[in-house]
Amino acid sequence: MLWLLDQCPPDYRAYAGWRRHPIALAWLAGRHIDGQVVAMRDAWREARVAIGPHVPAEALTEILGQIEAEGIRLLAASRSVRLLHEALQGKVFAPRL
Repeated sequence: MLWLLDQCPPDYRAYAGWRRHPIALAWLAGRHIDGQVVAMRDAWREARVAIGPHVPAEALTEILGQIEAEGIRLLAASRSVRLLHEALQGKVFAPRL
């Protein structure tokens, strides 16, 4: 459950109901992370126009690389949260070879 809270804004820790009900926390964490994925995609599309003229070219390249890395991290977290949410709902996973 602490990992789920780590995926959310710090303020989410103040809500006792979400801590008492991990299935609700997993559902909310998934929605939050999915929103962040959308934000990173938007940032990737808009960065060149919005900040490109204001930073050196090498800085823009670095920033775009970091946006991409964060997007990849968020996609992995989204998949993990989704799987955890399914497991909390009782889904049984068959091992794969």
